[in-house]
Amino acid sequence: MIETFRTETHGKGLYEITGDVQTIVRASALPQGLCTVMIQHTSASLTIQENADPSARRDLEAWLERHVPEGDPHFTHTVEGPDDMPSHIRAALTSTTLSIPIVGGQLALGAWQGIYVWEHRRRAHTRRCVVHVAV
Repeated sequence: MIETFRTETHGKGLYEITGDVQTIVRASALPQGLCTVMIQHTSASLTIQENADPSARRDLEAWLERHVPEGDPHFTHTVEGPDDMPSHIRAALTSTTLSIPIVGGQLALGAWQGIYVWEHRRRAHTRRCVVHVAV
């Protein structure tokens, strides 16, 4: 089973999509298998991260900002603005695809884990994710 969904972002940050993915897993009616999630973009990524304390997500965002800052004079890919090349590097350093086991018809996430789209651009975007559920 393959499904695509869209999620709206409002600038840089982590946007939880666990519910969207779990809805697709439930609709598959598979008691066990594998769920693969892929984001169809090069300036946003996916991550599994803590969904209880938002300070963990803020710290991750701040760390990435420090290590891949905007305005690096070595960047030549700047036609879409100063956040463009850093967003590609951030996506390359994180992940565009996740694989999550399905156990008992549910995503086998830990108690404090959530699936997130990590938006690396400053402005709002509509991001597309593809979910593949299989035995």
